[in-house]
Amino acid sequence: MAGRGRVWRSGAVGLSLLLPLTGCGGRTTADSARAEVQHVLDRRAAALLGHDETAYGATGTRAEYTRLRALPLASWSYRVTGVHRTSSGATADAELRYRVVGYDKAPVDARRTLTLARTAGGQWYVSADRPAGQAGQQLWDQGTVTAVQGARSLVLGAGQPAAALRPFARLADRAVPAVSGKWGTDWSRRVVVLVPRSLAGMAGLLGSPAANYRGIAAVTTGETGGSGTAPADRVVVNPEAYAGLGDIGKQVVLTHETTHVATRAHTTAATPLWLSEGYADWTGYLGTGRTPAQIAPELARAVQDGRVPDALPADKDFGFTGDPTELARAYEGGWLACRMIADHWGTARLGAFYRAVGAHGKRAGAVEQALEKVLGTTPKEFTARWREYVGAQLG
Repeated sequence: MAGRGRVWRSGAVGLSLLLPLTGCGGRTTADSARAEVQHVLDRRAAALLGHDETAYGATGTRAEYTRLRALPLASWSYRVTGVHRTSSGATADAELRYRVVGYDKAPVDARRTLTLARTAGGQWYVSADRPAGQAGQQLWDQGTVTAVQGARSLVLGAGQPAAALRPFARLADRAVPAVSGKWGTDWSRRVVVLVPRSLAGMAGLLGSPAANYRGIAAVTTGETGGSGTAPADRVVVNPEAYAGLGDIGKQVVLTHETTHVATRAHTTAATPLWLSEGYADWTGYLGTGRTPAQIAPELARAVQDGRVPDALPADKDFGFTGDPTELARAYEGGWLACRMIADHWGTARLGAFYRAVGAHGKRAGAVEQALEKVLGTTPKEFTARWREYVGAQLG
């Protein structure tokens, strides 16, 4: 996410920040304020982890405590990066790091802006804690978090009863072994699912306009509202699109997204979207009993009109904001490519091909090299075989 530029105001307050005052010990007033605020946030974090609402309230507003108390936390800490005086107190820029028990292998990072005031005794206290500018929301920013623990999943909802979240846990619990059965067990084999109350809530978590995800049932992100470097994966559901799916469709979606969690470590800049999305769809649709024409209706129409695609889908064809028909054909084409590899070379080779592409590190030459080393073919031969396969399956 883009960083936030600093804007200095003219006048005494701005000058005091630009030209800090130094005491006899060499410590500036800005340094002192930062240390004081850091101490308050350290106390606040300790109180949250210790489930001590009274101690939490002594550091400021209790709103976040109420919203967060159901979230199973292994760690929670702030690092203050800047303090800015205001007419009524101060604002603080901080990096929040937290880890969910049993699911996050490393802390999730989130940039926050805190509003602070002083008590009559001169102590800082927190009056508000919100996402930093251009940073995505966290689930508790949207309401009180409800947690439902599955056998292999944790489902977190905002402002929703547990009964509404249990079906997600059941489907996620089925998805995990289904993915492991094809991909293997070299992943956490656990998944966190976030269920906001609306499409707008989903967009808020992802830090993007709601229009980008209309009609998209779910996405997987490495760090919700973060850099996407994957210390923690989250499946984020669009409840509006998801609600319109049947039972099979809902299972396909959660299995697809769980596949992204499983393959994350082997999905790199070298991996084309036709492979990452096609493999996730291939895993998702296994065992559903759906025919190729049912799974790929848009591509089937094109084939039946005599328009077999000339090439595998390009990354740009997977853009959420483009033509929904072209987007559907891109997913369907990627799915058929992975299905073809599994049918012709076998499931194990499909997984090996995926890993080999990702291991290349950069896009140029990655697919070409993996096609030769793993499948014993060339891009030209592979594309010709895929076009023939698409025509045979959908014609």
